[in-house]
Formats: sequence, C-alpha cells, structure tokens
Amino acid sequence: MPMPKDLDIIIIGAGIVGVTTALALQSDGHRVRLLDRKGIAAETSRGNAGAFAFTEIEPLASPGIMLKAPKWLLDPLGPLSIPPAYALKIAPWMVRFWRASWRDRYAGVVAAQSAMMDHSRAAIERLIKSVDGEPLMRREGQLQLFEGARAFQDSLPVWERRRAHGLAFDLFETPQAIADIQPGLSPRFTHAGFTPHWMNTVDPELWTKHLAQAFIARGGLYEQADVRAIVPLQDGVEISTANGPLRADKLVLCAGAWSHHLARTLGDRIPLETERGYNTTFPTASFDVRTHLTFSAHGFVVSKIGDGLRVGGAVELGGLDLPPNFKRAEILVNKAAQFLPGFSTKGGTQWMGYRPSTPDSLPVIGPADRCNHVFYGFGHGHLGLTQSAGTAEILSDLVAGRTPQMDLAAFDARRF
Repeated sequence: MPMPKDLDIIIIGAGIVGVTTALALQSDGHRVRLLDRKGIAAETSRGNAGAFAFTEIEPLASPGIMLKAPKWLLDPLGPLSIPPAYALKIAPWMVRFWRASWRDRYAGVVAAQSAMMDHSRAAIERLIKSVDGEPLMRREGQLQLFEGARAFQDSLPVWERRRAHGLAFDLFETPQAIADIQPGLSPRFTHAGFTPHWMNTVDPELWTKHLAQAFIARGGLYEQADVRAIVPLQDGVEISTANGPLRADKLVLCAGAWSHHLARTLGDRIPLETERGYNTTFPTASFDVRTHLTFSAHGFVVSKIGDGLRVGGAVELGGLDLPPNFKRAEILVNKAAQFLPGFSTKGGTQWMGYRPSTPDSLPVIGPADRCNHVFYGFGHGHLGLTQSAGTAEILSDLVAGRTPQMDLAAFDARRF
C-alpha cells in the first residue's frame, strides 16, 4: 500500500545521485532534507568527464580479465592498476570481481546494465525538461578510436553486444571517415566507432548545482553535516552527526564511495571499492574537439568542459586513504598531446575522484537488508552521472511503495 506523501526524508550525499534523488522525491510530494559532509558536488561529481555514457553496458569484470591481473601490479601507471600497498586489502573484493567475470554471470550483468541504461536514458530526458536543463547539455556523440585493424577487430564482439541491446552506432574503417567526424587526429587512429546519441553535460559540477538550486527553490532543505551512523527506529530512522542526532521517517543513502561505511552501521557489509580516476582540466581549448573522444586502449577520454577541455580516465583500485599519484594524470595529458596534434599541455589543473565500485559493476539500488526505512542508491562506478536520473526515479518509486518500472534483483544489496 503506498505511503502517505507528507513524510520527512533524509538523503545522505549531495553528489549527482543524491541531488537528483532529492529532486525526484520532492517532485513526488515528500519533504526532503539533503545532507553532505563537504558540500553540493564537492566530491566525485565535481570532476568527472561529464558524459552520459548510455552505450557502456559491459562491466569491468569481463571474461578473461583476470589473466591481465599480474600486469596491473607490474605497471602502476597503466590504465588499470592496483597499488602494491593496497593489494592485500583489496584481495577479498578481487575474489568477488573474479567470480563476477565468469561467463555464467557476465551475460546477466550486461542485460541488467542495458535495462538500467534504457531506463536512465528516458529518465534524464524527463529531468532535463523539468528543470529547463537543455542549455547545460551537449549532444555531439562519442568517437571511440582504435589503432589498426587488429584492435578494431578485437572490439567487434562488444559492438555486436551493443547492437543486440538496441544501441545505435556507426563503424568507420578509414581515417577519412574518422576525420569527417573529428578532423585533426593523429593518423595512428585508423578505425573508430561513433555513437551519435551519446550526450554530455557542459560541466558536471554546474549540472549538479543546477539541480540542487531547483530542489532548494522548490522548498527543499540542504545542510552540511558529517553523518557518523544510521540507527533504525521502530517508526523511522535516526542518524548520528557531528552536530547531534537527526530523525526522519525514511532515509536514502547516496554517499558514493563512503556509503558502505554507513551501511555497515546498519549491519550490511557491502563490498564497495574505489576506482580512483584522474584528470586534468584546461580552461581553454587548444584543440578543436567536436565530439567526446575515447581512447579505449589507453584508458582515457577527452571531453569539452565549459570553454575548455578535460583529459581524464584510468582505473586505480586504491581505496580512500592512499595519497593520489598524479603521475597518472600527467601520462594521460602527454598521450593527449601525441594523439591531438597542436594540443597544449600548459595551464591544466589536476584532480582525482573516487568512483564507488562493486565487484560486478552494477550499483546497489533498493532497501537495506536490515531496515525497511532505509534505501540504498550507490556503487555506480564511473556511471553515476549516466544513471543518476534512472536511479532517482527508482528510489522515488520504492519510497512511495510503488513497483519500479524495471526488475531490481540484479541490484539488490543482498546479492553479495
């Protein structure tokens, strides 16, 4: 039976998922209070590549990936690495990651991710319309680039899976065809795949704050608070903060890479790790980027942010406590200078963010295992922006007691 719509709800986390969820719950008639320990879009949502990557349906844990694991430790500056100082601590997560890569699970994960992408693609269009957000969008597609015929041929099974799930794309096998989309690239890139419906925001921080402003303008409450623990009550939830306790009828946990620490205070042990991503943002564009550029073999992208460019990517499974290794950002910028003739490496600002990642690359969306007043919405990896609007609509349905539009079994916290 649907709950009354005048309940007080607390959302922990003012990144893109938390802010979007706050707006969705508010639009559904609830009184919502949004909390964050640092500020709106102050963490990972501030510095990502700004892409709504709806074609990215393949999980990081893919068949055969564990054969590459020894190389991760030997190449600490490669596109996917585990710092030696963190190898022992991440071992239990890696065992789950290895199991998730088996073929008997892979197809199910791809199907679940594809369904989530379909839902999120429709949801973001509804959200853009509701907040007059079109001026903050770029609809310029994405070009995934390959060096030589062999690398391109190796990618074809991925493209076929995308085709099977209804994703539109064009494949190019000549430099001229690539140049028609993006002129000026290094001739080393001979093949490419172009996804025309790929979309970016002009700036992920600006987009998140635009949504937060809409939430506050419509009567939503936001405050900075460092949440220490979640305590279930018979008729609601109490949270412990540095400024004292707060109570609510329902709580939604969207605290990104820090979410599992708070879930543990409820007794839920969720294997969440961090894909530490690095980037460098240049305030002006020294190269005329006309579409989102993905250099898959090198693990990074180049995207337009405001009037400038952002060069970022890599996956470093290194937790929350190790210091950043900004040599990784430097390597990506140096590669960008090789791949984009005329690109200037001067004047950039480096950044590192914590992408919250589960072993199977699927987010955790649904009720907490041990408290029916708490709902989870975290663990999206590098797809938080992409899946934020879809996640928000699902959580709004769950809080209201409605059946969501898609099957959530694959996203259940208890799957671990």
